[in-house]
Amino acid sequence: MLAIRRRRVALSVLAVATVLIVALGAWHLSGLRLRGELVRQVQDRLTISQRSVESEIERFRYLPGVIGQDERITRLLARSDSAEAIAAANAYLQTVRGMAGADELYVLDTQGMTLSASNWNEPGSFVGHSYAFRPYFQDAMQTGSGRFYAVGVTTGKPGYFLSSRIEMAGRTVGVAVVKVDMAPLANIWAQAGEMSGLADQDGVVFLSGEPGWVYRPLSPLAPTTLSRLADERRYDGIDLAGTAPLDLTFGDNTSDTLRYEGQTLLFDTRSIEPDGWQLLSALPIEPVEREARLTGAMAGLVTLVLFAVLALLWQRRQITRLKLEQNAVLERRVAERTAELRATQESLIHAAKLAALGRMSAAIVHEVSQPLTALDNTLAAADLHAKRGSGEEVSRTVGSARTLLKRMQRTVKHLRTFSSRREPEPPQKVGLPAVLEAALEIVQPQAREAAITLSLEAGDALPPVSGNAVRLEQVFINLLLNAVEATALAGNSRIDITTASRDGLAVVEIADTGAGMPEAVRERLFEPFFTTKATGESLGLGLSITKTLLEEFGGTLTFTPRPEGGTLARVTLPLHLAPATPRTLIPA
Repeated sequence: MLAIRRRRVALSVLAVATVLIVALGAWHLSGLRLRGELVRQVQDRLTISQRSVESEIERFRYLPGVIGQDERITRLLARSDSAEAIAAANAYLQTVRGMAGADELYVLDTQGMTLSASNWNEPGSFVGHSYAFRPYFQDAMQTGSGRFYAVGVTTGKPGYFLSSRIEMAGRTVGVAVVKVDMAPLANIWAQAGEMSGLADQDGVVFLSGEPGWVYRPLSPLAPTTLSRLADERRYDGIDLAGTAPLDLTFGDNTSDTLRYEGQTLLFDTRSIEPDGWQLLSALPIEPVEREARLTGAMAGLVTLVLFAVLALLWQRRQITRLKLEQNAVLERRVAERTAELRATQESLIHAAKLAALGRMSAAIVHEVSQPLTALDNTLAAADLHAKRGSGEEVSRTVGSARTLLKRMQRTVKHLRTFSSRREPEPPQKVGLPAVLEAALEIVQPQAREAAITLSLEAGDALPPVSGNAVRLEQVFINLLLNAVEATALAGNSRIDITTASRDGLAVVEIADTGAGMPEAVRERLFEPFFTTKATGESLGLGLSITKTLLEEFGGTLTFTPRPEGGTLARVTLPLHLAPATPRTLIPA
C-alpha cells in the first residue's frame, strides 16, 4: 500500500512538472514567434514609411531647378529694382505653387535676400527677409543645391527646404527655394495609429504621428550641437536644451525596446539618405506578451486536461479490473454456494424420500411379510406333494411360490429405485403413465392398510413430458401419501387419479375424499418445515420439495377444495416438444 502511495505521489509530481515545463516552453516559443512577427511588422512599416517620405521629397526635387530657368525669374535677378519684373515673378511663383502643391516658392539674390515669393501678398511674406544663415542657401551657393528641414523663422511653420543655384552667363545670380510641408505625412501616421517619426541627422525628432515625440532628441544633445542648431535657427523658438530626450539607443537595422508613457515598445530605425535622417517606427509589446502568456496557459491547461483524462482512464481501468476480479471472486463464491445449495437440496430431497418410506414402513413390512409367509406355506405344501409323488401338484405349488417371489422382487425393486440417491439430470422424455404406475406400486401397501382404493385413469395416448422419471415418481408418491392419509383420517375409502393433455401441458389431478384444508393451512402449504402433524411425525419438507422439483421441469402444483369435500391436487408439466417457459394454470 505504501509503495502504491509513493508511486501516486511520484506520478503527481511528474505530472505537475510536465505541465509547468509545457506551459513555460509554449510561453517562451510563442513569445519568440510573436516577437519575430512584431519585428517584421515594424520592418514593414518602416519600408512603407520610407517610400512615402522619399516619394514626397522626390515629388518636388526638380522644382527649384525648373523655377531658376524661367525667363521671369532671370529677368527679376537681372533687374531686381524693376517693379514690373517683381510683379511678374511673384505671379509666376504663385501660379506654380498652386499647380505643384508646394507649400511656398521664393527666390533669393546672392546675398540671401528674398526678391520674390509665392506668398508676397499674404501675412508672413518672405519678401524682404534675408535667409543667408540657412544651410540650404549656403549649400546651394557652394555646391549648386541644398536641402534642409527647419521651422520657418518668418511663419513659424516647419518645412523641408529644397534649393537650387541660378546661373546666367556662367555666373551665379541667385537661389530658387521650394518649401515642402510634410505635416500631411505625420497626419496620416496619426490617423493610422502608427507610432512613427523622422529624426534629423542630429537625432532630433522633427516629424511624428505621436505628438509626444516631436522636437525631442533621441539622446541628450552636446552643447556644440545645441549652439550650431541655434545659429541655424533650425528649430526657432523651441527650447531643445530643456526638452527631455527619449533616451533611445539605435543601431543599424536593429530593434530594441523602450518605455514610453507606461508601456513597453519594440522599435526599429531606418536611415534615409542623403539627409542622414532616421525613420522610426514602434509597436507595443504588451499584446504580444499577453498572447504568449495566454498560449502558455492554454498549453498548460491542455496538458493538465490530458493528464486528467489519462488519470481518469487509468482509474477506470483499475476500477474495471477490480470489478472483474470482484466479479470473478463473486462468481466463484456463487458457484460454491450454488454447489452447496444443490448438495443441500439433494440431501433434503433424499431425506424427503426416506421420510416417505418411513411413513410407509409398516405397510411395506406387511406387504413383504405376507408373501414371505405365503411362500413358506407354499414351499411346505410342495414338499408334501413331492413326498406323495404328485408331480402335477408340485408343479402348481412351485408356480405359486414363484409368483409370490416375483411380487416381492417387484416391490423391492420399486423401493430400491425410489430410495436411490441420484444426481440431478437434465430434463428427458418421460411417459407419465409408467411414472404413475410405479408410484402406485409403492403407495399401494399404505392404501391397502387403510382400506383405500386408488383409481387411476391414464390413457396410453397421453403425450410424454419433459422431466426426470425418478423425481417425478417422488412427486406423485408424496402427493398420493398425503391423499391417503387425509382420506384415511376422514374415514373414506377412495382416491381418484386422472390425466389429460391441454394447451401443450400434461395435467394430473389427484382427488381425495378427506376433510379438506383450511384457508390458513393452504396459504402456508409450500413453506419449508411447515406441517400440521405432531412433532416428529413429519419434516414439513414434502410439499416444498415437491413444488421445487416440478418447477425445475417447468411444472406447477396447486391445491383447491372440492365442492363435495376433500382436496384436488393438480400437477401440470410441459409436454416434451412444447416450450417449457409458460406455466398456465388450468382452472378448476
